[in-house]
Amino acid sequence: MECSSKMAYDLGIDAGGTYTDSVLIRKSDGKVVCSNKALTTYPDPIEGIKKSIDGLDPEKIKLVTVVSVSTTLATNTILEGTGYPVGLILIGNYDVPEDSGIENWIMVKGGHDSNGEEVAALDLPAVEKFVLEIKDRVSAFAVSSYFSVRNPEHELRVKTLIQELTGLPVVCGHELAQSLGAYERGVTAYLNAQLLPVAEGFLKTIVTEIERRGLNPRIAMLRCDGSVVSMQEAMKKPIESVFSGPAASLLGASYLSGHETCTVIDVGGTSTDVSLVHKGLPDLSEAGAVVGGWQTKVRALRMETSAMGGDSHIWVQSGNIHIGPRRVIPLCRAAVLYPDFMNTLKKRWIPDRLKLDEHIQATKFFVRTEQKPVNLNREEKELLALIRDEPRSLKDVYWDKSILPPKRVMDSLIQKRLVQVIGFTPTDALHVLGEYTEWNVEASEIGATLLANFIGIDRDEFCLNVKRLFARNMARDLIAFLMEGVDRKEIEKMLDGNFFARFKVDIPVVLLGGPVRAYVDELKKLIDAEVFAPEHSEVGNAVGALAGKGTKRIEITVRTLYSESKYDLKTKGIFVYTPVGRRHFIIRSEAVEFAEEFGRKLILDYMAESGLLPDQVTVNVQKKDIKVHAGEIPIETRFIFEGVANSNVYEKALSGQRKKDDGFTDLNRQVHSLGCNSCGEFSISENYE
Repeated sequence: MECSSKMAYDLGIDAGGTYTDSVLIRKSDGKVVCSNKALTTYPDPIEGIKKSIDGLDPEKIKLVTVVSVSTTLATNTILEGTGYPVGLILIGNYDVPEDSGIENWIMVKGGHDSNGEEVAALDLPAVEKFVLEIKDRVSAFAVSSYFSVRNPEHELRVKTLIQELTGLPVVCGHELAQSLGAYERGVTAYLNAQLLPVAEGFLKTIVTEIERRGLNPRIAMLRCDGSVVSMQEAMKKPIESVFSGPAASLLGASYLSGHETCTVIDVGGTSTDVSLVHKGLPDLSEAGAVVGGWQTKVRALRMETSAMGGDSHIWVQSGNIHIGPRRVIPLCRAAVLYPDFMNTLKKRWIPDRLKLDEHIQATKFFVRTEQKPVNLNREEKELLALIRDEPRSLKDVYWDKSILPPKRVMDSLIQKRLVQVIGFTPTDALHVLGEYTEWNVEASEIGATLLANFIGIDRDEFCLNVKRLFARNMARDLIAFLMEGVDRKEIEKMLDGNFFARFKVDIPVVLLGGPVRAYVDELKKLIDAEVFAPEHSEVGNAVGALAGKGTKRIEITVRTLYSESKYDLKTKGIFVYTPVGRRHFIIRSEAVEFAEEFGRKLILDYMAESGLLPDQVTVNVQKKDIKVHAGEIPIETRFIFEGVANSNVYEKALSGQRKKDDGFTDLNRQVHSLGCNSCGEFSISENYE
């Protein structure tokens, strides 16, 4: 289709774990006009991004005005433990776990109580000594003070001192979360500080690639709560991009299906995620995201995740079929990646049926990666020396040798990314059934035949059983998510039993992922629901990167304080706790009025920075009074303010704001100015969640 000069397009990019997807959406009608997938490249994602965009219509790319990105980069960095070194300062009395995994930290005297009153003087000399000792071996600092959400004074004083001593970025706990939990806020600040250079590098990569193409768009990024933020905001708070991939899939599914309320099953290469969007907004968890075992205060999607994806390892034992939990390279793809692999596969090594386990399989192969080995023990060195740059079966690796290392040794090499595994997967099963044939079908057929022989069935029946098992697990995850709190074993009994009844789901179930259409009919046999995979479901995450709304959420508390004596309950005053500090009032009605007006002002001020006018924003307010006895004056009133950009307005605002920039070079300069040496110097008035 030809493009006129008046047309404009939005570019969505999702840099996932396996694929980097790009999609162009026409602004005039919101239609997806073209899309492309390319393999994600590590550790530098630029090549994957280039190839993904290169597959789009070059004439339409010239008319792009908005670029929005989602990525697994922050999540993977935390999971892999590859964040930059950070110094953590905890102010107050904390109970730090012995296995916290935090390096370069100190706990000093100071902090406040729940009313925002100082409980101990801040020990600045101890902070100064610690900072000077480690400043040359860290890239940033994180600070968390006891009850800083009620009074951030101590965090701010430490921040100022560190900046004067080092000039390095400083992240404070109250800037990222307003909920109680000082240690978790400290963890959140610590992880955010680790990610600052990572986020800067990634966004610079995006900017450089867009600039190379001669474009002048506004660049935004999707957060894990489903909202989009400007590039500058994303660089300040990269921790908020963890799980932005699942958020993108949720919003993309809603956009492509046309349903503002639906459940979404997103099938990736490694895992399957189930989530919910209600009236256009993601269902969020109040507990905070858990990433790589770290409990944070980042509000993210409520999500059910299982270690089951299109590339999960299919293995057999005792006549049963198992899925995962590890991800492997599918046989069909390995045959394309490694030219001699088909010859290795055709040798048809048949292991002893009694010795079968996850590693001892007729269809499992091992190959070395380019990762450099570090700190290996003797057993690991011996085993790694037997693995080559071309795939080898377990028999070829060491069964004809004098050593037989324990399973844990191979597990360790795989975990350290020194060894990559190849095996039969659900993707291979679909290749055999002819429902997805992107790679080498013959490799999948050989693998299916080998495994089917151990089960005692033919090749096609084996693959149908794999497909049914995969659909059953999808149904189990869906019901477990919707029926939160119900024992999963009871759900499995219902799914496994031959009953005259099925689970009923009252809202649409939208499937996302490469070959998910293959599972629609199987899923309908297990649950009574409208189940479908919309057009462009294979690039739903890239669509979702553009479908996020501009939102902002803040909390303000009004609390009445009394004298400590139980015989003299005189009011000491009314305090309003806001994201920028606390304020004292004598009259409660004035405090409540101030809280309501100030909360709305903070929301609208934030939205104005994204180019939105007050009439383009809907501000929703939740108010909860806490009383000792019914009818009494509340001792505390909590306000939750949520601002939501009106439909399609935020995208227009992002596009319109590029007029304020002095060309794309200025945008690149903005990225540079927000680099590691100044990330900590943003206004406190912006730092609320």
